[in-house]
Amino acid sequence: MANTPPKLNRVLNIVSSVLTRGNRLTIGQNDVKIRLKMIIRSRRRTWIGSLGVLFLVLGLTSTTVFSQKLVDKTVATVSDGFRAELITLSDLRWQIALQPNSRRGPYSSEELNAALQTLIDQRIFSLEAKRLPRNPVTKKEIDDEIARVMVGLTAAEFESRLRDVGFTSVSDLEFQRIIEDRIATEKYVTFRFRSFIVVTAKDVETHYRDVFVPEFRRRYPGLLMPTLEEKRADIRNDLIELRVAADIQTFLDNAKQRVSVVIISPV
Repeated sequence: MANTPPKLNRVLNIVSSVLTRGNRLTIGQNDVKIRLKMIIRSRRRTWIGSLGVLFLVLGLTSTTVFSQKLVDKTVATVSDGFRAELITLSDLRWQIALQPNSRRGPYSSEELNAALQTLIDQRIFSLEAKRLPRNPVTKKEIDDEIARVMVGLTAAEFESRLRDVGFTSVSDLEFQRIIEDRIATEKYVTFRFRSFIVVTAKDVETHYRDVFVPEFRRRYPGLLMPTLEEKRADIRNDLIELRVAADIQTFLDNAKQRVSVVIISPV
């Protein structure tokens, strides 16, 4: 993924972090990601903003212009005409800091701009999510999400990263609110894009024959070929993620014709 263009990386991040949370890479899934990139290249237009997010991770968050405590300069605003959300320099810093395997700051202009484009996309999802009524996020959901974000880090390392970007600890009310908004937005993305995907048995069989089998033979010559039944569930999941990612890209393209994105302070 190191050579993936930034726009594609943002979509793949949303998909991988929000919609395929915790899934391991399965044989044949690499081809799905390659196909995803081809679809996005063919359908994309110039846009400010990408699951990979889809979702993922780490950062489907939202902060309204009227409620966020301004502790840093405002970098951009995203508005749908009814609500407006801002993105601050602090937002960019914690977006980078909470990514798995990210380095500690200070961050370059390139890193900050990549985070900005991701957050713009995420704010668009947040605005859409707030159009629908939603059940309150529970304390257990917040705790579970924080635990998921902390995977691979010790408690001390994680809290050190939080302090780097202005939070006091995992109990910081502002950090808890960000996690709460993120969970609510993830629920919207799952409902909006995953609930209506249909993958038929024929779709799975075609993918197994045309994609999985050739790829397996290329990568593992001489090994016994897994049967269709052995790989049916994995292939179905791969196809769902591919279609969800394509739908997310279409949604973002259309949404960016409705929302207003204003860059106030270039980074």
